[in-house]
Amino acid sequence: MNWLLVICGAMVGAPLRYLTDRTVQTKHDTQFPWGTFTVNVVGSLVLGLVTGAVAAGGASSNIQLLIGTGLCGALTTYSTFSYETLRLAEDGARFYAAVNVVGSVVAGLGAAFTGTAFAEAIWT
Repeated sequence: MNWLLVICGAMVGAPLRYLTDRTVQTKHDTQFPWGTFTVNVVGSLVLGLVTGAVAAGGASSNIQLLIGTGLCGALTTYSTFSYETLRLAEDGARFYAAVNVVGSVVAGLGAAFTGTAFAEAIWT
């Protein structure tokens, strides 16, 4: 049963990542990978919310599998983040590469922390 929850979440997360990435990226005329940045930060926020809700007793472990592991696992992408950062550096856009690394880590951790804190405030 657990693997079915993960698969169902991933079936939503993967196309959502693609569609969000393409939509966001087409709105920005820059080398910076705004689409990947967006899905990674949003995924970190959602994962923080789910994790905080589960920890506070406001959601079940099945929700964590469905949304946390399945949806967020397919929505977010470390491999694309790495590839795009490498591509920026190789193309001479080292500043954008550095901003992508620092910005992604800071924004991702901040979003996860915010989501967890928000969930704990609601369910405790």
